[in-house]
Amino acid sequence: MILNPVLPGFHPDPSILRVGDDYYLATSTFEWYPGVRVHHSRDLVHWRPIGGLLTERRLLDLSGVPDSGGVWAPDLTYHDGLFHLVYGVMDNYAHGYKDIANFLVTAPSIDGPWSDPVRLPGRGFDAALFHDDDGASWLLNMVFDSRPGHGFAGIELQPLAGGEPRTILANRHVTEGPHLYRIDGWYYLMVAEGGTGYEHGVTVLRSRELAGPYEEDPAGPMLTARHDPTLELQKAGHGCLVETQGGEWYVAHLVARPYTRRGPCVLGRETAIQRVEWTDGWPRVAGGVPAVEVPAPDLPPHPCSRPHEPFAADWSTLRRPASPDWLRVEGDRLTIEGGQSPYGLRSPSLVARRVTSRTSSLETVVRFEPGSVHQSAGITAYYNTRNWHYLALTTDGLVLTSSDRGKRTVCGTAEAVSGMGLRAEFDGPVLRFSYDVGHGWQAVPAELDATILSDEHADEFVDGQIRAFGFTGAFVGLWVQDLAGEGCRAEFDQTIYRK
Repeated sequence: MILNPVLPGFHPDPSILRVGDDYYLATSTFEWYPGVRVHHSRDLVHWRPIGGLLTERRLLDLSGVPDSGGVWAPDLTYHDGLFHLVYGVMDNYAHGYKDIANFLVTAPSIDGPWSDPVRLPGRGFDAALFHDDDGASWLLNMVFDSRPGHGFAGIELQPLAGGEPRTILANRHVTEGPHLYRIDGWYYLMVAEGGTGYEHGVTVLRSRELAGPYEEDPAGPMLTARHDPTLELQKAGHGCLVETQGGEWYVAHLVARPYTRRGPCVLGRETAIQRVEWTDGWPRVAGGVPAVEVPAPDLPPHPCSRPHEPFAADWSTLRRPASPDWLRVEGDRLTIEGGQSPYGLRSPSLVARRVTSRTSSLETVVRFEPGSVHQSAGITAYYNTRNWHYLALTTDGLVLTSSDRGKRTVCGTAEAVSGMGLRAEFDGPVLRFSYDVGHGWQAVPAELDATILSDEHADEFVDGQIRAFGFTGAFVGLWVQDLAGEGCRAEFDQTIYRK
């Protein structure tokens, strides 16, 4: 059986692809490096993280992007012996504008090397490619109209080689995330609708002609949880189809698992897979709702080996790529040079990994001696620049600080010693920190609210205008700050994530 979500934790907007016997899932990464996280499978059940495809500033510059900006909704396809990756980089989404640039890179292998990015035309986001049977390639994207009172304006199609765009579907209800397929003489257009929250869904339309008109499946949405708040998997939407070697069909899509009924989703938007059956010429999911257990395809089981910890394919860096000028990896030891404050958008020094379970923990041993009040190092439970918890060695000792929508609060202090152990533990909606100076683990006497590290809490509106989106998920990680740029470093050993 396929057990959903197949990619737990922050893995939204999946693009699924089969090349021969190999399956790939590419997901959004927003402000985190490396950009466009990819997993590999041979059976759709077991998934191995490859890491990110966009590993350097030549391919992706995230300096200064807002929280939940950066890489939105990548699209991974294979055509004429090359992998094609389309991705958008969102520099601003506030005040009724969407400042996004869409790019295309190609590579002969999923491991690269990737070509220099080519800027694509496009008047919106969620760009994707469609390679038709005649060899022609087409660019799709949703259109965003920034004029006051407007916004989502439908789905657009144009030749990749150049030509005039045409609208093939008017906006219906926040219509976005297009993917196009040609199957048995029909063009099938799959779109996301209802927004990325609890009204999210997948809709399928079809036409005999590429340019349309497209008619909707009379059975209604292919997949949604909007009508049933009791389902374990919520927010089902943003789907992408794949056919197995044996002619079976599946759809990869995003979901979320709230801690309470339609409440906060600390783990963010995750990736699930559903089985698809063709009925009356339409691809449909049983019941039209996301299931936790799904029959696996008729493929040989292929368990995946896990990468060695601590700094492998599971780890990410914030807004700047991992490079020797600030991060060194020597076996199990990470040496991190300090960076900006928690609210800096250009050069923070945060190495973190996704939280993938309601009950999980990160522990490490940190060697650090702060030289001034401008320096700190420790562990964090992090959502974005405005929402985090941070246990750090400082000139004032060990200090636990929380930021809730930008408001900082000191929640506890203790003795600090270089070479001490630090631990962060998630217990559902509660977060606890502890430390070890050589006499066993001692709790910092504060139970913190883990739900401020959720998509719902991160969403902020001011006078009806969006200030911040919550599109990512909770992370745990190692953080070093050097606000005066004095060159401080911290060493982290024995870093272990448990779930």
